[in-house]
Amino acid sequence: MNRQLKDRILRWVLASSAIAGCSLLALILIAVIWRGHSAINIDFLFGAPGNFGEGGIFYQALGTLLLMLGAGVLSFPIALGSALFQTEILRPGKTAELFQLLMYSLNAVPTILFGLIGFMVFGVWLDIGVSWTTGVFILAVMISPTVQTVMRQSIEAIPEHYQETARALGLSPWQRVRAVVLPQSAYGLVTGVLLGLARAAGETAAIMFTATVFSGILFPETWTEPVLTLQTHILTLAQEAVDPNTVANAWGAGLVLIGIVFFLISLSLVIRSRLSLEADS
Repeated sequence: MNRQLKDRILRWVLASSAIAGCSLLALILIAVIWRGHSAINIDFLFGAPGNFGEGGIFYQALGTLLLMLGAGVLSFPIALGSALFQTEILRPGKTAELFQLLMYSLNAVPTILFGLIGFMVFGVWLDIGVSWTTGVFILAVMISPTVQTVMRQSIEAIPEHYQETARALGLSPWQRVRAVVLPQSAYGLVTGVLLGLARAAGETAAIMFTATVFSGILFPETWTEPVLTLQTHILTLAQEAVDPNTVANAWGAGLVLIGIVFFLISLSLVIRSRLSLEADS
């Protein structure tokens, strides 16, 4: 088998893999849009929930955003500090490799385990109970490895001559971080947070028995109250709904949720491209 034939086969395999992945995503989007578009209207998007499966999803969407934003605020300093520690303090070697392996391993932990352990720590030991605060803590811990990985990769992508120039000027490590690392990796920091928020938006197992309820509340008024979320709303309707209109509302809620995820991913790509261009200029 000559080299040209091998290259053609490899290109065909790679192209087939890319087409298969994009086709699967397209099928999912088409199915959600086809089944859920009929439920989308002003009352559905901005109305309060009614009886089972009736009414709007405004408070469910608001609760989802509350958990996402809270998790993003908590995970950002943790992930940034971890990324800076790994890139600016740890020297290349077995310790750094072990630290990176632990981060990758933490990113692969099943989300249901985050929910179980998080509820045991925050809900039981700290006596917060089933509340949106517990959900924020659990999601923050869960998305921190994702955010940290993106931040670390953006910091490591900074050209070495920037660091060498900073050292030649006699800047301390903290001064290098402020003058070089943070400005040059800003696109990665923002992208990491947004991708972490997108992951948090799609999680159900970690919060379904630690932070959310299906009904009985609109919006939490204290730190210890649960919250409505789109994830729990969709899961409950999908399991128990038999009325076609209620099923359509479940698909409509799914369409809104996937719209939030795609918005965050698209925003991260736009911000990444713009900030990277500013950093290179």
